Amino acid sequence: MTKSDAFHVYDTTLRDGAQREGISYSVNDKLAVARLLDEYGVDFIEGGWPGAMPKDTEFFEKARATPFHNAQLVAFGATRKAGVKVEQDAQVQALVDSEAPVITLVAKSDLRHVKQALKTTGAENLAMVTDTVRYLVSQGRRVFVDLEHFFDGYKADPDYAVSVANAAYEAGASVTVLCDTNGGMLPTGIERIVGEVGQRSGARLGIHCQDDTACAVANTLAAVEAGVTHVQCTANGYGERTGNADLFAVVANLQLKMGINCIAAESLSETCRVSHAIAEIANITPDTHQAYAGVSSFAHKAGLHASALKINADLYNHIDPVSVGNIQRVLVTEMAGRASVELKGKELGFDLGETPEVVSAVVNRVKDLEAQGWSFEAADASFELLVREQQGVERKFAVESWRTIVEQREDGKVVSEATVKVNANGERLVSTGEGNGPVNALDNALRNAVSQLFPELGRLELTDYKVRILEGIKGTGAITRVLLETTDGEREWTTIGVHENVIAASWQALDDAVHYGLVRGSQ
Repeated sequence: MTKSDAFHVYDTTLRDGAQREGISYSVNDKLAVARLLDEYGVDFIEGGWPGAMPKDTEFFEKARATPFHNAQLVAFGATRKAGVKVEQDAQVQALVDSEAPVITLVAKSDLRHVKQALKTTGAENLAMVTDTVRYLVSQGRRVFVDLEHFFDGYKADPDYAVSVANAAYEAGASVTVLCDTNGGMLPTGIERIVGEVGQRSGARLGIHCQDDTACAVANTLAAVEAGVTHVQCTANGYGERTGNADLFAVVANLQLKMGINCIAAESLSETCRVSHAIAEIANITPDTHQAYAGVSSFAHKAGLHASALKINADLYNHIDPVSVGNIQRVLVTEMAGRASVELKGKELGFDLGETPEVVSAVVNRVKDLEAQGWSFEAADASFELLVREQQGVERKFAVESWRTIVEQREDGKVVSEATVKVNANGERLVSTGEGNGPVNALDNALRNAVSQLFPELGRLELTDYKVRILEGIKGTGAITRVLLETTDGEREWTTIGVHENVIAASWQALDDAVHYGLVRGSQ
């Protein structure tokens, strides 16, 4: 039994979520994801299909030595084969051998699938469900049954679909899960059918939704409204085709919008951390616009919004971002007004409320630059340097000149070399550097020069470099926008450069990156 059996949060990231194109978990990856899900507070973690996949069999063997504090481990598999005694079915025995305390069986509930895919009769399919559930219950296992293609089957033959649900329930299944396997349902249809099944079946009902209509989260919540008390989801909505219901959006909505306390409040505040950690394990870039967990989910761009946020953050945030481990962000763009700049300054540690002339100067400067193709919403470090400039803070070194040379030698090797001349602390510093490209060479040359006076810059490292060609600016001339991401080993920051020449744009971003590194070092 779980910590509370009144409502189940069931995660299938390691089985259904792993069907997403591009995801391939190792056994150790699966164990790491399972530990994160357990920390988050889900009730059940479906680990995979032992017996059918060697990796999943190994996972269950290793998971026996892993302590789970909130969740129970679930093994997934199918009912016995048609015409085979359940005790002699090797796949069913593999479920038992997994030693998982809970087993989820997939069963056909659409009579068309029974006849065409299983190539058996409706009666034999019911017997397969009944025999397998009874056998596993007799082995001391809690059993859930996923009714595959339930909603399509219900539309085609509601009596048969309900009969499969009742067969599972009468055989001892704890939960009968209605699956929108093809993901074609809408919330109104989900709510109606779940309500009808609830009146015709004594089974405890669950819901499993795919996201093919972009309604998986909404469909899950509609099913809860209609009476289900068991929701199946995947972390970040990973899954086959367009994915599954997103665990984090479902849990946050249940908890914060519907008043169903399905995990602890302190666990809910770990939403962003767990979401992003699982994305890293899956080697998928976190979705910046993901509900609740995305870094942009509480980011405000319009000046009108910022004016209201300055008075009362609740006016434009549907929840307190801290409740899911997120933060409110204000993006400074050409839409920025005074309130946007003041709020962004406060976010960066500046109190600009008492210097209205600085605020006005920053607003005007941002609008002028963005008209030329600059974009500060993704370059906080460059924006902070702009604010400091408007406050009259001088940079710690001034660049006299720079140049790069790219040479292809006779042996075909391409070499990049750069020379940088800077003035700092009354000294003129000249340095050269080589690199695997002109930007890398400039980076090395600049840091070779200024590191003589500022040795802390030796810790800096460029971690990302993005280039975008902006069309339609300055007539037919293309403008290049460069974003550089830099780290000092403790924190990362992003700077921007814009110019017709990609190397010049890169230099602007690089110059800001190094200057911001000095600002960071002095804080």
